[in-house]
Amino acid sequence: MNLPSIIKGRRARIFFRLVANGLAQALTTIITVLLVRSAFDELTRTLAVVQSSLVLQIGSALAVVAVCMGWLRMKERVDAERMGQNYIHQVRMILFEHLSTLAPRALQMRSRGAIVLRFIGDLGALKRWVSLGLARIIVAGITTVFSLLALSIINWRLSVVVTAVLSSGALYAFKLGKQIRQTVTESRRRRSHLAANVNEKVAAMTVVQVFGQSDRERRRISRQSRRLTNSLVARAKKIGLMRGITQSITALASGAALLMGAYEVASGRATPGTVVAAMTIVGLLVPALRDLSRVYEYWQEAGVSSRKIIDFLRTPSLVQELPGAPDLKPGPGSLAFDGVSLSRAIKNVTIAADPGKLIALVGPNGAGKSTLMSLAARLIDPDKGKILLDGQHLARHSLKSVRRAIGMVSPDLPLLRGTVDKNLRYRWPKAPVAEINRVRALCAIDKVLTELPEGDQTRVTEGGANLSLGQRQRIELARALLGNPAILLLDEADAHLDLDAGATLKRILDEYTGTVLWVTHNLDRLAIADSIWHLEDGRLVGVSTPNHEKNDLTQGLSL
Repeated sequence: MNLPSIIKGRRARIFFRLVANGLAQALTTIITVLLVRSAFDELTRTLAVVQSSLVLQIGSALAVVAVCMGWLRMKERVDAERMGQNYIHQVRMILFEHLSTLAPRALQMRSRGAIVLRFIGDLGALKRWVSLGLARIIVAGITTVFSLLALSIINWRLSVVVTAVLSSGALYAFKLGKQIRQTVTESRRRRSHLAANVNEKVAAMTVVQVFGQSDRERRRISRQSRRLTNSLVARAKKIGLMRGITQSITALASGAALLMGAYEVASGRATPGTVVAAMTIVGLLVPALRDLSRVYEYWQEAGVSSRKIIDFLRTPSLVQELPGAPDLKPGPGSLAFDGVSLSRAIKNVTIAADPGKLIALVGPNGAGKSTLMSLAARLIDPDKGKILLDGQHLARHSLKSVRRAIGMVSPDLPLLRGTVDKNLRYRWPKAPVAEINRVRALCAIDKVLTELPEGDQTRVTEGGANLSLGQRQRIELARALLGNPAILLLDEADAHLDLDAGATLKRILDEYTGTVLWVTHNLDRLAIADSIWHLEDGRLVGVSTPNHEKNDLTQGLSL
């Protein structure tokens, strides 16, 4: 997958506006130069009485041109920013769309810090390239070329000298490109390492504190920070060298124009006004040349960032939706696994859950219980076999309809930042009041709300950290049950619950009419199951019922 074209659609129209802006700025530069040359030549040989009138006319013309030039620069900046923001918005949405299709297993292969860097650091680098790099190349490049052409018309020798000096500087700056790219890549790598470490420690600071490792982690952060600092300083040296070269080249161009101009005047091939005009051109080109020196920096950064973004976009989603896939048809909730295999996690599982039944999944850690739940929720597609809901192949139907038909509660599905009400409605934001009231009553949410300072408008922090475990569990259950899905997947939803919360969960399951798959390590919970599926090493090794003795259930298994 590649990034979208920059000059396309609305951005193409902005691009042509920038081209027109560059031509207009070149025209104002040429007019300024001609006015300066005319004024200098005329004022040095006319009478004083005439000079006052001429000064007024030329001064007025220069003022008008200066205002036009300022307005054109303002329009350039606005159009450049508009083009950059439009492009970055498109890339940002492509990134998020791809992110939303990635299975949890695919996301676990990348650190959160690296993913966040794609959305912030890399998009920022791309925006700078489009708004401050590409746009400046268009406008400043056109202005420079036409200004030098105008100088060649005025005096071609002066034009050759100035162009030669500027070209030599550009050539040397180009040779610095590889070194700048290396320093940019290294600083990005250091920043990514630091961001990933800080992100992890923010999420797990309690672990650091409980085990008394604050000093150790502080030293690690210090090492990473110093490495990042050194890489950024090295990057700044190369970029500073680039800018220094640009500044020196413009000074040399001015000096060369002055010396060559003096020689031309002495030779009778140029007037003093021509020399002043040449100096004016160089002076007007200084801002453009200074900006162009940064363009190379933006280009190198954008090149590294675009490669990182493309690499992220090529991360396989593990779930593919067929074009035009039909929606699932509503049914009683029969869920069947037919020869399902997934890498080394699930091995040829064939079994079915009848509608309205509660199925408990048991087995040792790593047996494949949570993976089987992810397959049922279509968070990942199997390598072989198929999963059927009421006889309908999940992989051949739209993901949207699958999400409507299946609700899930899992430690990997935390509450999100926002109000309690927003979290309750997250599965179905426009759910009718009657449906909201139904799940609130079913999950005893009103009891939770009485314990919160602002009821359902209480703000929930990231992951629901400001709520108790029981409060979080009830809200997560209500969220999963909104819309009355045919299938309810509970991945250790009963873990660490107190007696009251456990009793509430049992009551919810008694009243729920759909099919339930429940991963549990609690033997007491198995009594309410209709069937128990035993998994070990990714295989279905047995099926039993709660009527069997516990010793039969646990033989060879760790619950």
